[in-house]
Amino acid sequence: MQISDFAVPDTPAARGALALATEYQSPAITAHAVRSWLWSEAFAVVDGIRDIDHELLYVAAVLHDIGTVTAYDNHSLSYEHAGGHVGIALTAGAGWPRERRLRVLDVIVRHNWPCVDPSMDAEGHLLETATALDISGARPDALPEPFLREVLEAHPRGALAAEFGTCVVDQAARKPDTAARRLVDGGVVAKLAANPLERL
Repeated sequence: MQISDFAVPDTPAARGALALATEYQSPAITAHAVRSWLWSEAFAVVDGIRDIDHELLYVAAVLHDIGTVTAYDNHSLSYEHAGGHVGIALTAGAGWPRERRLRVLDVIVRHNWPCVDPSMDAEGHLLETATALDISGARPDALPEPFLREVLEAHPRGALAAEFGTCVVDQAARKPDTAARRLVDGGVVAKLAANPLERL
């Protein structure tokens, strides 16, 4: 398994998602987003999940944390809902039909669920699984170590632990009824620091 096994979709929506992420997010958060896409695609392979909408998965992965940045933060909505609405706007401009645009919101929101049934939402399940690896260190042995190392070399973690920890604590304090509060109460800051990916 190699990065080259997974082609970035060559579409306006995919290019637009990466442009927004790069312009508005820090390098560490954007690298996390790209790693999350790569982990998602890799988990689809190792877990035998087929019939994936790869463009949808890429757009959702790249934008899944954009609701944390100042320009897109929402005073009442969770950061995942705010980011999902950014995805809807982007894909409307790319000409996606309404039903598919709403799927971007679904996948981004569900990445923060404790778990997602793949039979209900394969892309949401994959993004939840991928972000659980990249943030909390879940299932670190499920993917080949050479692939993990290649991805981390191409898209380094940098200051992710400190940046995301600070961000999610802020979100939880300002929006205590959102998933950010559950993440903080579940020890996400400590999990970030102890993530085995930090030591590869």
